[in-house]
Amino acid sequence: MKNHIQPGVNLTLTAPRDLASGEGFLVGSIFAVASTAAKAGEQVVGVTEQVFDLPKATGAVTQGAKAYWDDAARNVTTVAGGVLIGAFVDPAASAAATGRVKLTGQIAA
Repeated sequence: MKNHIQPGVNLTLTAPRDLASGEGFLVGSIFAVASTAAKAGEQVVGVTEQVFDLPKATGAVTQGAKAYWDDAARNVTTVAGGVLIGAFVDPAASAAATGRVKLTGQIAA
């Protein structure tokens, strides 16, 4: 196809804030995980699919539970209201600092 640009798993985005490699971030309706560190306003390759360990809000999670990104707290939660980014692939205890999440790559509503 002449009009195919890229698979879309990795997107070059503008960092909305200073980012560390592996940190989740939201640009408009796109959620991604930074592949490298970047300063606010710099271009960074964001990974929009695959499985990542991300900072998790307090609360136990079950395998397969929907994962929402809380952009203000910069963590993943099971509480609807944030941006749906995927699903937890492993259960995690309430006190666990991270949750393992399969990103869907879907665009936030």
